[in-house]
Amino acid sequence: MSRLNKTWTADEIDYLISAWGNVNMSTITKHLDRSECAIRLKAGKLNLGPFLANGYRYITISNLYKLIRPNTSATYLKTSWVKNRNLPTHNISRSSKTNFIVVYIDEFWMWAEKNQYFLDFSKLEKYQLGPEPDWVNQKREADILRNRFIKATPWTNREDNLLKELLVKQKYGYKELSQILCRSEGAIQRRINDLNIKYRPVKADNHNKWSDEEYAILSNMIKNGSKYEQISDVIGRSAKAIRGRVFDKYLTENLDKVRAYIGDGEFGDNIPNRPLKYKRLMTDEDKDEMNVLLSALAGLINCIAIANSDVGEEYSEFWQKDMCLNWDDVKGCLACKNNCDSCTLFRRIPAQYCKRCGKDFFERKQNIFCSACRTARLHQAQKKYAILHQKQSRK
Repeated sequence: MSRLNKTWTADEIDYLISAWGNVNMSTITKHLDRSECAIRLKAGKLNLGPFLANGYRYITISNLYKLIRPNTSATYLKTSWVKNRNLPTHNISRSSKTNFIVVYIDEFWMWAEKNQYFLDFSKLEKYQLGPEPDWVNQKREADILRNRFIKATPWTNREDNLLKELLVKQKYGYKELSQILCRSEGAIQRRINDLNIKYRPVKADNHNKWSDEEYAILSNMIKNGSKYEQISDVIGRSAKAIRGRVFDKYLTENLDKVRAYIGDGEFGDNIPNRPLKYKRLMTDEDKDEMNVLLSALAGLINCIAIANSDVGEEYSEFWQKDMCLNWDDVKGCLACKNNCDSCTLFRRIPAQYCKRCGKDFFERKQNIFCSACRTARLHQAQKKYAILHQKQSRK
């Protein structure tokens, strides 16, 4: 019998009802061995509704944007979520000619848990995406509470004038300005730069040593997906100071990345390796090891450069070069002369006076102290730092 006139069986109808909206149309047509037109006609008779509206395992990415960030450009969200933060997406076909980008609900919740700091669930109503993980409700309430006190709307002229007036008084720090203007500290800092205001907020006294209790609070709030302003209210330090502390440990201010570093540990665990450009954040042992390696590398490079340079042999008979400012051990004569005896550009290295020991010394580079005094001053500064650091640790 021709498929055109074949009656639909109960099993075929059950399959169509379960697969409609959850399986690609090409798969449905192949399984039922019927045309797309016949399947759509039967779905209409069964009142199954629109194809995309019947998917219980996924949501179209455009609808997801509307639920969470209703007033934000879809192009921006596509770049921010999919491209920059790797939101997993899939293509599903409603017909042989039409494809839609969808996000599977279970994959979205797994992705969202890793990006809690970045996301804002204040606009997402409860159970709009079906059953929710336990952490979502706490995150939603925290975002709603934060948005009551922190505005994200464009700055007005009145706010700009108020910001200027407060800065001129030189009485308020970032935390106080944030409470007055209902703006985040980061937003205030960016606005000051945008308006090119020469005044700056009063610096907070952030030299007080962090206590174990503060570190414990910081660790728990990061794990719970809190934002810097919320952590600031609990700990009592400015959000700027907390950002600095987080960056010093994990080389990033992104709390989602920090949460991944911490894992099941505490704040300060599983810190990443410090590259050379973050030498100031290394431990004293790492700094000493790095200085030794850098000194060895610099010496090796200098030795290789001198060995590969033939200027030493070329100018070996001229003793004048050792007292001339135009001489370089690697490049040779900087004045581009090849005979010191007939050179009229000789510049004698002048004697320099050491302000520490009072002796004369000869060096091509200008210095206030001789080499021995520079070494002695360095050792003196290291001893002073060690004593001050020991006193601060006892407080």
